[in-house]
Amino acid sequence: MMSKILVTGASGHLGQAIIRHLLETYEVPAANIVAASRDTSKLAGLAAKGVETRAADFDDASSLEKAFQGIDTLLIISTDALAVPGQRLTQHKAAVAAATKAGVKHLAYTSMPNPDKSLVTFAPDHLGTEEAVKASGLPYTIIRNAWYLDNYLHGMPHNLAGGQWFTASGNGKVSNISRDDCARAAAAALAKGKAENKTYTLTGPELLDADQIAALVSEATGKPLTAVKVSPDDLKKGIEGAGLPGFVAAMLASADANIAAGNFEILTNDYETLTSKKPQTSAEFFKAHKAALIG
Repeated sequence: MMSKILVTGASGHLGQAIIRHLLETYEVPAANIVAASRDTSKLAGLAAKGVETRAADFDDASSLEKAFQGIDTLLIISTDALAVPGQRLTQHKAAVAAATKAGVKHLAYTSMPNPDKSLVTFAPDHLGTEEAVKASGLPYTIIRNAWYLDNYLHGMPHNLAGGQWFTASGNGKVSNISRDDCARAAAAALAKGKAENKTYTLTGPELLDADQIAALVSEATGKPLTAVKVSPDDLKKGIEGAGLPGFVAAMLASADANIAAGNFEILTNDYETLTSKKPQTSAEFFKAHKAALIG
């Protein structure tokens, strides 16, 4: 009998995509999948497909332990609680503790590349969670997702309108990967049901700097785009000046600083190991999302 798989954050983009790949790509029966979210009304579409839904509030340990009962494999998708320092790590530790109490047999977690030396503001959350997962004694799979290609879709319409992309990534290179590819790989790890006590780092197939990324965006959209190199502090001030919250500005500036420092310059074959496929290239992604890039 196939094991019961629960995915937290199932109403979010990554959670929805992981469950879609479990159902469609790896043909896991809906009866073996549990979708969890703080608001189960957002899971109606999955429920209609036969997926069980459960309420799971990361700020309520009792709801987590109840949600995780009878689960063989649990995927904890990192929460979006970034505004208050330390809140996300507290939530994750509560989920790991609840998984242990509930008798979960295999614990998986979505992390980031090299959180131990990263300059990204939320890296300590991932490092602390990885440590908690390993300290739990449960068999684990840690899936470290490289910087999403999807992240470029937020600011690029504005950048393309002015023809300039202000970045603090310097001459650093990054191996971007699409969120959907990360979801496919995570689903593969969950579907095979093996607890290997292993960490996978999911990257795209190439290392690109800002100038190369700008050229690919320009080619895909037919609009000129120049990468303008600025300091992390100036980038942070510019993002705040555009009206975004300070913690978001700090996060984006720190991500660029991490690229400039070479900490995102990582290439692995882990995606292919899990899926037996090649990840989408940046050029392919930008062409497929031309409408979103233009806005």
